[in-house]
Amino acid sequence: MKRVLLAVILVIFLFSCKDYKKEKKFDAESYEKVKETLAEKEKNNPARFLVVNNRDRKNLIGQTVVIGTLTNQATVCWYKDVELKLSFFSKTGVKLDEGLETVYENIGPGKTIKFKTRYFAPKGTDSVAVLVTKAVGDISMAK
Repeated sequence: MKRVLLAVILVIFLFSCKDYKKEKKFDAESYEKVKETLAEKEKNNPARFLVVNNRDRKNLIGQTVVIGTLTNQATVCWYKDVELKLSFFSKTGVKLDEGLETVYENIGPGKTIKFKTRYFAPKGTDSVAVLVTKAVGDISMAK
């Protein structure tokens, strides 16, 4: 009985000891390395971190006016010279035309800017889709 009790106490003692190797302490060097890789990832993939919301209307002379916002969801990267692809669709979903527009503004991390563009859309245009095709990423402002 004493041996069983001693074995149980020994097992409890072994499992209750803390393993200090599993606990990681904050390491500033590895943090900076992860931050660098995140910055590079954000810089190289602007379409993943820039979100476009838009609406469109017709003006008096028949142009389609596209009004929208660009939101930078990156954490460290700034973007500028954002190129947008405007796709014009009919009521049945057929792509009628495409156009390119560039927004020449700086967008900081977590910031939103407004844009407005006018375009002579083809006849029969029902909706306009806007996608980010490319942008210039700047991580020098993050450091």
